[in-house]
Amino acid sequence: MEQHNGETEIEKMDEAQEEATAQDTAVKRKRRTIFREIINNVVMILIALGIGFFLNKYVIANAQVPTSSMETTVMAGDRILVNRLSYVFGEPKRGDIVTFIYPDDGETLYLKRVMGLPGETIAGQDGVVYIDGKPLEEDFTQEVSKEDFGPYTVPAGTYFMMGDNRNDSWDSRYWEHKFVDRKDIIGKAELSYFPHPRFLK
Repeated sequence: MEQHNGETEIEKMDEAQEEATAQDTAVKRKRRTIFREIINNVVMILIALGIGFFLNKYVIANAQVPTSSMETTVMAGDRILVNRLSYVFGEPKRGDIVTFIYPDDGETLYLKRVMGLPGETIAGQDGVVYIDGKPLEEDFTQEVSKEDFGPYTVPAGTYFMMGDNRNDSWDSRYWEHKFVDRKDIIGKAELSYFPHPRFLK
């Protein structure tokens, strides 16, 4: 009888030890699961940051327009997306809205419309823009410029820029260095997404 009780006590101790071991194993397993989840989340965040950096550096740029020089196409305060890959396999075209480095200081980002292409002569008279002596039929803006300019011959590898708000735009007509180098064009503005969402053209 005593031996049976002793075996019972031993069995209870074994069961208690097994239960404690099982609990300890479960706790360790749970800790490992939590640790793996943390590592996975950290890795995903790092990957997302890396993709965001890559996109912002090489694919798209996010910018806010501070002035009214491109109204009414782009309004002051509009946030826009710029496609950095637009000119990887091609060149800027007349009428493209582009972001570029302002040639007079080499650092400020500007947003204007390409008007004069390399090798062309551009001038403005009585509110009409002339390219190589021929009036330009443009649908970019309805505003008539009050000031004549040019003629200017656009050097190879550069572009002449103008804002759509012709009478309130600091652009190639007034700069000291009147032309934007191709290498200083960051990309084509494709989309205004806030507060006036629309595709740009």
